Amino acid sequence: MATKLKNLSETNVSKSNQCKKWQIALVVADWNPSITHSMRDAAIEFLKEKGIKNSHIHLHAVPGTFELPLGAQYLASNPKIDAVISIGCVIQGETRHFDFICDACAHGITEVGLKFNKPVIFGVLTTNTLEQAQDRAGGKHGNKGIEAAETALKMLLLRETVC
Repeated sequence: MATKLKNLSETNVSKSNQCKKWQIALVVADWNPSITHSMRDAAIEFLKEKGIKNSHIHLHAVPGTFELPLGAQYLASNPKIDAVISIGCVIQGETRHFDFICDACAHGITEVGLKFNKPVIFGVLTTNTLEQAQDRAGGKHGNKGIEAAETALKMLLLRETVC
């Protein structure tokens, strides 16, 4: 989690030949596109920098954050896909809609990862304001797309170590 004092989008994952074989899917919510597309682009750039081939990055869009779990499930069900990165953004409004969407999305993404026994990463911003989202999508708190991509690679490295 980023704080007011720290930008956490720095990584300790090195470029690796191991990464060349992995196939990574991104499922990105089109709602709040100025935020989600910035996170998507940063995640893709990070994956390429770490050795993931462009042809091994599979990009798909869903209408909103609520649809991320099903989109992730479609992608995770493909045996060629090693990990799925889910990217979305929900900004608090005046109703409880925010709570329902965030809760459903978090639980759904968790269930998909467990069901398919592969990393399905929660790269979803749940902020109070647009400014907070912007700060986490390339602003003063870094870019959470990078952190989601790094998490996917770290989980794949863990899988290779223990499985």
